[in-house]
Amino acid sequence: GNITTFREEGLANVSTLLVNEETNTLFVGGREAVFALDLNNISRETARIRCQNYILFLHKINASYLYVCGTNAYHPTCDYMVIHGTNISLQGRAEESRGRCPFEPTQKYASVFVDGEFYSATSNNFLGTEPIILRSMRNPVRTEFKTSWLNEPSFVSMEIVHESESNPEGDDDKIYVFFTETAVEFEFYDKLLVSRIARVCRGDLGGKRVLQRRWTSFLKSRLSCSVPELNFHFNIVQDIFLLRRRRWQDSIFYGIFSQQWGRLDISAVCAYSMKTIQEVFSKGSYKGPVTVEHSPVKWMVYRGEVPVPRPGACIDNSARSMGYNTSTDLPDKVLQFVRDHPLMDDSVNPIGDSPVLLRRGSNYTRIVVDRVTGLDQQTYDVMFLGTDDGYLHKALNCDGEMFIVEELQLFLAPEPVQSLQLSSEKGMLYGGSQSQVVQLPVCQCHRYRYCMDCILARDPYCAWAPAAHGCVSLAEQTAPPISEKPAQTPPVELARKAQHWLQRGRAVEGGVQTHKRVGHESLLGSSL
Repeated sequence: GNITTFREEGLANVSTLLVNEETNTLFVGGREAVFALDLNNISRETARIRCQNYILFLHKINASYLYVCGTNAYHPTCDYMVIHGTNISLQGRAEESRGRCPFEPTQKYASVFVDGEFYSATSNNFLGTEPIILRSMRNPVRTEFKTSWLNEPSFVSMEIVHESESNPEGDDDKIYVFFTETAVEFEFYDKLLVSRIARVCRGDLGGKRVLQRRWTSFLKSRLSCSVPELNFHFNIVQDIFLLRRRRWQDSIFYGIFSQQWGRLDISAVCAYSMKTIQEVFSKGSYKGPVTVEHSPVKWMVYRGEVPVPRPGACIDNSARSMGYNTSTDLPDKVLQFVRDHPLMDDSVNPIGDSPVLLRRGSNYTRIVVDRVTGLDQQTYDVMFLGTDDGYLHKALNCDGEMFIVEELQLFLAPEPVQSLQLSSEKGMLYGGSQSQVVQLPVCQCHRYRYCMDCILARDPYCAWAPAAHGCVSLAEQTAPPISEKPAQTPPVELARKAQHWLQRGRAVEGGVQTHKRVGHESLLGSSL
């Protein structure tokens, strides 16, 4: 494929990529260095800065500043990076950053920078025994060091959703955290892992007497992704991507999941709506600890009285009408309740109550999603999935069936895809392994040499142009492909007809046959 590679001496332990379309730069964080690459051609290095760190975080503040964090030989440190044209330099305001950045690069972490506030999820000590979700810089607040809050978590992702925008209830923005932890609600012969989604309110200031400088809005729930009829239960979340829409209510979280036991070569992708997530946290029941000895169930649904205002809720119009303007105004009984009942009883179930994609023989590591309008004016969520052996899968749902449109090898040697970033503006993907970074377009329509190949691929980025006698990218056309006929048959209908022809034995000669149908039945039948 049309893949551009950046592989230089000194590039090692690549851990983070940051796409900055304002400066037309791809920033790459690795061991002892940050690289600035041309976003249009990453083989061209524009700047480099040396650091005595494993660089783990790169966050954009504005066009001139980045926030950079690294391990600094087991002394986590963060600093500001200044961008002057093609030059980059550290500001020299390095500060001790325990709780913001891991002590060493194998510890799992997540973070987000929002308007001068830094939210992080990592370990607060060298041993990794004090997991913490922290807001620093302004109004510092953190989680309690209690196993009921966080129990040996492996953090994956952190995202902000601006739920205060055009909100009739006057609700607050939320920070969502995704992780896998040892379940507290069950006692098992072995540690039972469970995927979680947690959230806190951006306006949370902590309590006045109870939960001082602690989150008063920390709640978590199980993130469900399973196929019960096939006995597939995916309890380890590997990666999360937030597909943001103009209305935050329409945004969707996509997640990659794997199994703790059973077949370890099966990956699943589940999608979650904001409506479902909101209902679990705003209307769901709480769990409480069970005092019965020798019970395998340690937490059950709480049946007692729930104090008012609702524990763990953000300050909204309802709370303000009762005289609670900030979290420091909340009654002690509300704060005591949420301190002892951080776990919700209801799980967050995926859209359709099942995975949107199941894949045998591939272990997915990273996901990004692009929403595309095809020639038939239908919208498609195209998933780009990196694997642990260095491949990229491109998948989408067409007529209720999931298809893998392309499977591309990104690296010469089989290395896990550890970073994956999308620039919809450029129409480019950027992927990173431990030792290299690659760039490739979201579509390569020219690879389909024949009309039948172009149609059967079901790639919404592409369409067959009769006048050009080729498969072309819709994004590169100033107008839809021109035909002498006033109307065109929608590609989905063409694909259905073409598939019917093939089933009747008419073969297509030549071309690139990369499309594969993926369904539950394929996991039980022949290999994909």
